[in-house]
Amino acid sequence: MGAKLKVAGWVALGAMAGVLTTMQLQANARSTAVPLPLEELQQLAAVFGIVKSDYVEPVDEKKLINDAISGMVAGLDPHSQFFDKKSFKEFRESTSGRFVGVGIEIGMEDGLVKIVSPIEGSPAFRAGLKSGDLISKIDDTAVKGLTLDQAVKRMRGEPNTKVSLTIYRKSESRTFPLTITREEIRVQSVRAKLVEPGYAWVRVSQFQDRTVEDFTQKVTDLYKQDPKIKGVVLDLRNDPGGLLEGAVAISAAFLPKDVEVVSTNGQIAESKASYKANPEFYARRGSGDPLRKLPDALKNVPLVVLVNEGSASASEIVAGALQDHKRATVMGAQTFGKGSVQTVRQLGPDTAVKLTTARYYTPSGRSIQAMGIVPDVALDETAEGNVFAELRMREADLEKHLAGSNEKADDARVKELEKLREERRQKLEAEYAKRGEPLKPLPEFGSNEDFPLQQALNQLKGKPVVVSKSAVERKAEAKTSKD
Repeated sequence: MGAKLKVAGWVALGAMAGVLTTMQLQANARSTAVPLPLEELQQLAAVFGIVKSDYVEPVDEKKLINDAISGMVAGLDPHSQFFDKKSFKEFRESTSGRFVGVGIEIGMEDGLVKIVSPIEGSPAFRAGLKSGDLISKIDDTAVKGLTLDQAVKRMRGEPNTKVSLTIYRKSESRTFPLTITREEIRVQSVRAKLVEPGYAWVRVSQFQDRTVEDFTQKVTDLYKQDPKIKGVVLDLRNDPGGLLEGAVAISAAFLPKDVEVVSTNGQIAESKASYKANPEFYARRGSGDPLRKLPDALKNVPLVVLVNEGSASASEIVAGALQDHKRATVMGAQTFGKGSVQTVRQLGPDTAVKLTTARYYTPSGRSIQAMGIVPDVALDETAEGNVFAELRMREADLEKHLAGSNEKADDARVKELEKLREERRQKLEAEYAKRGEPLKPLPEFGSNEDFPLQQALNQLKGKPVVVSKSAVERKAEAKTSKD
């Protein structure tokens, strides 16, 4: 993506960006009887020896080995990854929803870190940082030239340590320094409210360890406020995924027992599985059914699921299950298309490998890998049409993405799509510059200006819906069989 306008999605500071469905976390790597290619391993050892002895300066042996493992795994697909000690710690924090940082949701604009929203109660919130503020410097490092991930890492650290930020506040045309003390932040992955009498909005921004419990509490509270809720909007826009068990649980909250939510299929026996809307498929051992407190009315309340190009992985599982069982009307834009499952296997106390081990399939047998969920009703982002949709990257746009049986992975085509997105970005910025208008961000999800949410409410009320006139289905691959 271009440096000026990044719209792939927002990142909670300290949480890892990306799309991930974790099937399990195993204590040790699997022992295997697969024969080793001795000649190739001898080559690897020879290269290791040459680098150690001949490189211009001494190289740390551990780093060499870690880099070799990282390269081997990263060459498979965009979602397989080797975790060293530092990145494994960050991964665990991302799935737990807890991290140490200043507490802001961020994107990038004009090469600077843009604050989308300070997390309520966080150090950044208390310091007075506002949506739209730009961070130009982190301690003594200029932000321009850094990736979003690099900026995130510089703002993270240990509890009670300080980080200095240089802030540019466009609304006041001023730059000022700010020193913030880092704290442990807990990201709320579920938000919910009654948008108007009788109609509820429930947003799941990521599937983390606490998501199911938070979902249950929020929805129970909504029904206490209004026991006669007439319709629910489940908002999964820009939800990058997370834990598979969480996706099964959220689906089960709306589905009858015993129906299939998702199935998986891969090379090893444990990757061939069917997950149903029953507690044994999503409840933690010994904890009972986390959905038991939910009101019975949730099983039958009229339901709309909102999705967009940023809805990926676990959120696509939920949308696909509710769509296939005709339990909900899926509205919005075609989703990201990550139809694969990753398993995390620990190699030691502080290292692990995240490996793609299966494809997943919706209850009707659809593989959505590189395709995504096509909504029942296509919606634009705003009343004026789509602003950022064509700029967003999807699974089919990623190099080395897992191909379906009717798709050839084509990295040259991926590079061509990247060039097209950059051209569209430049054209969009030029159009707004010609009008003398700034390129405005989309309204906050759940706000009164949230156009797709208003259309979802119209659908629930039986009122006319403004359907997208520009949506075109992206067909990266045809339906593939799980066999």
